[in-house]
Amino acid sequence: MSDYKHFESKGIRTQTDNKLHREHSTPIFMTSSFTFESAEQARAMFADEEEGNIYTRFTNPNNNEFIDKLCLLEEAQSGIATASGMAAMFSSMAGLLKTGDHVLASRSVFGSTHQMFTQIFPKWGITHTYVDIDKPETWEKEITPKTKMIFAETPSNPGLDIIDLDWLGTLAADHDLILNIDNCFATPFLQQPMRHGAHLVTHSATKFIDGQGRTIGGAIVGKEDLIKDIRFFTRHTGPSLSPFNGWLLSKSLETMPVRMEKHCENALKIAEYLEGHEELVSVKYPFLPSHPQQQLAKKQMRYGGALVTFVVAGGFERAVRFLDNLKMLSLTANLGDTRTTVTHPSSTTHSKLTEEEQSRVGIEPGLVRISVGLENVNDILEDIVGALEASKRKKVLN
Repeated sequence: MSDYKHFESKGIRTQTDNKLHREHSTPIFMTSSFTFESAEQARAMFADEEEGNIYTRFTNPNNNEFIDKLCLLEEAQSGIATASGMAAMFSSMAGLLKTGDHVLASRSVFGSTHQMFTQIFPKWGITHTYVDIDKPETWEKEITPKTKMIFAETPSNPGLDIIDLDWLGTLAADHDLILNIDNCFATPFLQQPMRHGAHLVTHSATKFIDGQGRTIGGAIVGKEDLIKDIRFFTRHTGPSLSPFNGWLLSKSLETMPVRMEKHCENALKIAEYLEGHEELVSVKYPFLPSHPQQQLAKKQMRYGGALVTFVVAGGFERAVRFLDNLKMLSLTANLGDTRTTVTHPSSTTHSKLTEEEQSRVGIEPGLVRISVGLENVNDILEDIVGALEASKRKKVLN
């Protein structure tokens, strides 16, 4: 672990100790296994009496470096790299929960996380209860003797609602529950849930950690005793990250602070410009004064994040016309890219939710989610405003 005091230095200077060729940048360890100096060393490593790499499904120097950096940035004790964000979400729960256990979860979760709660865990007798972010007084009432974990996203996807992490940490501590926070939207540069009482922090590293739309990856970091049990699960079920992707993600952490600053700067400018636009019903961004939890967001986040949502006047049909009239922005389900990306949640990422379920988490037919990239902010705005103007007409302009 690093002795560097500042966030940026930790992300850049934490490195695997490789001296054989005096390399300045960590090489990629594309190997499936590692050799032992003796039969006794092999025995000791398999018996967990000696640390070291055995097999890349277990550990690899590139993945170790990525996780060591992320643990420092999240102020976590230990962690695991996974093949995708959903592998991290799943393993952080499946590695700890058993038949009969119950999860208390914020209603606003990613679409695949919702499918996991509603379609996969019930097969194993693991239940859940959704609670509303804007009704914190209801959360404690839903805790049962079988509740083992609280799971939440903040800011939420795609509603950008904010949960008070200090309050949530206290609630988990009072009831001896595991607090698991999806920190994908914020990244550790904007907020560190472990400081507020979280026991686990999960990431889709595909998003802002990679930041360039190049790869898939995930991570779980947190308390050592919990990570130990999750590590046993992942070691024997195999959702391991490839060394190449681990190398990419480790290098990406070196530039994350400067990228996130620019993402957030652009996003705030766009939200401020669009608020009150005559073709929009509403605009939502955590640091806008109009956001109902602006003060809470400013208390626990460094900046407001890179996501902006708005509802276009005219509902679903108008939203489709808006999307089809964009010229520069990328229409894709991903986010966290250098390129600004646009998504229509009700018909894509959250389409498996019923209309009632979508409504309860603030997803309207006209809602558009924009992950603001690093292009010149005026170019981004020109494309958005141009598409809003063109979408007034019912016929899509080619």
